[in-house]
Amino acid sequence: MVPALPQWRTFRLLPFAAFRLLPAFGLLSMAAGPLDLESLRRLLDAGLSRRPRVALDRSDLVSAAVLVPVTDHDGPHVLFTKKTASVPHHKGQFSFPGGVVEQRDGSRVETALREAWEEIRLPAEAVEVLGLLDDTETRATNFIITPVVGIVRDHVDFAPDGREIERVLEVPLAKLRDPAIFRTEIWERNGERHPVQFYQVSPDDLVWGATARILTQFLDLLDPPGAAVR
Repeated sequence: MVPALPQWRTFRLLPFAAFRLLPAFGLLSMAAGPLDLESLRRLLDAGLSRRPRVALDRSDLVSAAVLVPVTDHDGPHVLFTKKTASVPHHKGQFSFPGGVVEQRDGSRVETALREAWEEIRLPAEAVEVLGLLDDTETRATNFIITPVVGIVRDHVDFAPDGREIERVLEVPLAKLRDPAIFRTEIWERNGERHPVQFYQVSPDDLVWGATARILTQFLDLLDPPGAAVR
C-alpha cells in the first residue's frame, strides 16, 4: 500500500492535465550496465567537477547541511533516514542525515558529518567526501540545505538515535535510476505552482520534497554532458 502523504494545508494537488506544464521533468535516463563503487566514484568526480555549484546566501532562512551517503552492498546504495513522529519538522518523512549548522561547525561538510554521527552513528572517518551539490531551499519550512556527497568506505553498523531517526534505508542505485519509480506532480502553495518530485523506492517507502530534489541532483551527476534535464 502506498503511504499517505502528510497533509499540507497550504497545498492542493492540481488535476492530472497540469502535469504536462513541466515537460523537462521527464523519465530518468538509464546508463548502460551496472556500476561498481569505483566506477561510480569516477562518474561523481567528473560530474561534480564539470558543473558550477549554486550557493545561496539567504539571511531569512536557517542554514542546514545533509550528507548524501553512498554505501556498498554488492553494488552502490544510497542511504536515507526516516524521521520519527516526534521531530519538529518533516515528521515521518525520509531525508538524508543532517541538520542545522551550529556555530561550532567549521563548514557545511563538518555539519553534515557531525549530524550523521549523532543521528545514525556514521563515523566521519568512514566517509570520503567528494563534493557539494547545489544549495536547496525547503518550500514549506524555512531551511536552506547544502548537500554533501560522500562514499562510505568502511562497514558501519548504523544505529538510529530513536529520537530524531527511527530507521535507516539503503536503496540500490540501480533502483533509484529506474524511471518506473519516479514521478513529478504540480502542487500549488500561496497561489504559486511548484513541481514536486517523488521516488517510490518500495511499496511502503516514498522519498519526496526537498530530499527528492537533492536525489535528482545526485543522479544527474551520472548522466553524460548534454543529457536532458529531469
